[in-house]
Amino acid sequence: MADPKGFLKVRQRELPPRRPVPVRIMDWKEVYEPHDPAMLRRQAGRCMDCGIPFCHQGCPLGNLIPEWNDLMWRGEDRAAVERLHATNNFPEFTGKLCPAPCEASCVLGINQPAVTIKQVEAAIAEDAFANGWVEPHPPQRLTGKTVAVVGSGPAGLAAAQQLTRAGHTVAVFERDDRIGGLLRYGIPEFKMEKRILDTRLNQMQAEGTRFRAGVNIGVDITWSDLRARYDAVVVATGATVPRDLPIPGRDLDGVHFAMEYLVQANRAVAGDPVPGQILAEDKHVVILGGGDTGADCLGTAHRQGAASVTTLAIGKQPPGERTDSQPWPMFPALFEVQSAHEEGGQRMFLASTVEFLDDGEGNVRALRVAETEYLDGRRVPKAGTEREIPADLVLLSLGFTGPESRDLDEQLAVPFDGRGNVERGGDYQTSVPGVFVAGDAGRGQSLIVWAIAEGRAAAAAVDTYLEGETELPFPVRPTDRAIAV
Repeated sequence: MADPKGFLKVRQRELPPRRPVPVRIMDWKEVYEPHDPAMLRRQAGRCMDCGIPFCHQGCPLGNLIPEWNDLMWRGEDRAAVERLHATNNFPEFTGKLCPAPCEASCVLGINQPAVTIKQVEAAIAEDAFANGWVEPHPPQRLTGKTVAVVGSGPAGLAAAQQLTRAGHTVAVFERDDRIGGLLRYGIPEFKMEKRILDTRLNQMQAEGTRFRAGVNIGVDITWSDLRARYDAVVVATGATVPRDLPIPGRDLDGVHFAMEYLVQANRAVAGDPVPGQILAEDKHVVILGGGDTGADCLGTAHRQGAASVTTLAIGKQPPGERTDSQPWPMFPALFEVQSAHEEGGQRMFLASTVEFLDDGEGNVRALRVAETEYLDGRRVPKAGTEREIPADLVLLSLGFTGPESRDLDEQLAVPFDGRGNVERGGDYQTSVPGVFVAGDAGRGQSLIVWAIAEGRAAAAAVDTYLEGETELPFPVRPTDRAIAV
């Protein structure tokens, strides 16, 4: 595929440049400069004729990566768009937000820098929208069947689009005031501008998908009533229960969950009034958790004018290169420098927070932190290593424990598994007939590519349930695990 000798002629991995830090932290626009078509064609040409493209297996969506790399290199951009959309409803999202497990599985990555798959994907998607190639695909006939999709994140949107195109009448319910779920209010504008989401939603509306924002299923409409009104229901509510840190001082003012902070910031950037907004301006900010959400908080705090930002991780600093325990084509846990890390702040590892300290008026003033030590496989604070870190604002970015369960359990008797996720079978259906689950609600906190893949697969299962058969692709089953994840 692509240039047969491309990986020999172009050994350097190139990425689009990011805007200068002093410039980009003054606004909320995306951090990357416009892509250079010539550079991207060179990079696409590095995709080698490897025989067995492990990138397919590394990608939960099974993206046809060598094919659209080849088409990009040849200048057949519209054909590349079609191949990309053959397996992925939303490449404009994954090209910006996915951590690219496909690149960890790239055969070229055995002894050279991997192909820039993610950036090529993002460029193909950008060109598709810029040239008007993303057109509505309404169904040729309607089945007369109705489906309710609860949750408008990537899993719910993928399921809705697939089911609409199959001819079903689909309504997407979202409790927030705008459609998009985590894409709308969890992802900062500097990672993905919301105009991109709105453009895709316009396409889905033109295809016939109906959106119902501001409707809280379980409160405004009970789950049982929803099931009675629709022929099938897809639960795609995500894993929204944040992991807490129950230590002394947790109830002090100034200690917040990361998503509470990010949602308010996104609303403010959208122009909405946010009374009592949590702001980092002129504050010493401490972020607990070194993952993607923590980096989103870091970039947001920079743009709000924080006095300082410190990110604490309880574990060791990851290595800079693969270790023997994470050989190719596994997805390695490596030390990562995201765009937000380039913008400033301090990163500390092996830091266990043991207490939030009071200023005497009910506000947080500092954290008491100890060095982490490993005892019998557990990470615990090491006695005698405690110290204080000043903090006016603390953001808990410790991951999520699962979906909100009370209303589903009480109103529909949907069972939950031992990990707190909605229990389902191999066809994504719960023990309640006609009720399906896709994405993080059934899988647990995971990647955007898994959410889209499960949304597509659940749609095929729903179509089979309603029609007895389906022509929709069934990319993954709930038990599937990609090599790279």
